[in-house]
Amino acid sequence: MLNYHFIDTQEQLQQFAQENKGIEWMCFDTEFVGEKRFYTLLCVIQLATPVGNYVIDPIKLKDIGPILDLLADPDILTITHAGENDYRLLSRQFDLSPANTFDTQIAAAFIGYKYPVSFQKLVGNELGVQVNKSYTVTNWEARPLSKQQIDYALGDVIPLYDLWQTIQSKLEKLGRVEWAKEEFVKLESSGFFEKGPYDEALQSNLIQKANQRERIFLLRLFKWRNEVAAYKNYSKEMILPSKLIGHIMKGMRSGKRALRDNRRLPNKIVEQQWSTLEQFYNQEATAEELALAKSVKRNGKENPEKDLIYEMLYSVIKYKCLQQKLAVNIAFPRGDLKKIKENANYADEVFKNGWRQDFFGQTFNEWLKQYQNLSIEIGEDVIQIIKDA
Repeated sequence: MLNYHFIDTQEQLQQFAQENKGIEWMCFDTEFVGEKRFYTLLCVIQLATPVGNYVIDPIKLKDIGPILDLLADPDILTITHAGENDYRLLSRQFDLSPANTFDTQIAAAFIGYKYPVSFQKLVGNELGVQVNKSYTVTNWEARPLSKQQIDYALGDVIPLYDLWQTIQSKLEKLGRVEWAKEEFVKLESSGFFEKGPYDEALQSNLIQKANQRERIFLLRLFKWRNEVAAYKNYSKEMILPSKLIGHIMKGMRSGKRALRDNRRLPNKIVEQQWSTLEQFYNQEATAEELALAKSVKRNGKENPEKDLIYEMLYSVIKYKCLQQKLAVNIAFPRGDLKKIKENANYADEVFKNGWRQDFFGQTFNEWLKQYQNLSIEIGEDVIQIIKDA
């Protein structure tokens, strides 16, 4: 039987805040429901501190300010596992900027684990403790919370302190404490979770292949979908499924009849949204929209040989990470490879600062920036990457 304090009144929360004044560490996690909503519903907050274990009901509480204050206190080490989603929720809904974080999932990437690694696997390997994950998708909105739900929620925070001690010790032995801290600090940046109104469109694969008029249409369509979803507090997929956007974009040049004749587009959506779609397609572009549309770079012509060299460079990076027991998805995510391919100067942002400069050195930076000028030379006893004359 786990010992814990259940908090669902403001008086209990104030008492919690008094009892935990001056604590040095806190283990933190949340349970939430995001399906069919634009704004994720925060359902449970669970904490483990030197004072005790706590299950907090933010649905019943009008103000969770005392918890936010603890999370923003630079004198308190907040230990989480995969805390990015929790912090994103609190940042967007409560304008929280956390301080002094330690994320065990990120830290594990610096001691030989793949990224991301599950909490269950990490706790099992490092502490020899089995974690119950059978309530991962339970209905956290329902009240009252069952004993099984509470035990599950506490199971996500109670091992965190011991896990932090174990991983911190390994980081110290490897000399990678500061490396991990550089990644934690990103979660503490006020702008880390901010998204611009056009970000989703600009990150879509559709926009690269589109012409200028279609790009502007996509900028408007994604922005509209986001705004309507926020207003209604519906998921964006409930407003307009992503799988339909490409069909709509391609059909706009031929008009409403083309959309109605597309068997993959529900007639209900075409009829209800046609006036909006037509306006987005025909309205004159603003200066901002034109600049954004022009900023999107098309993929260059295919060059199978150079593409293979690029893939080989990435394989060498993966091999170096494997040798040094560092997760490649932390050191050099595949998304960064794509960005460098589109803009060679992005390599400087990846490799010229912080721990990545220490780990990779200058060689990888230059290789990736100049891959168009590289060749692979295969000899009897050696394979070399060489710069073309």
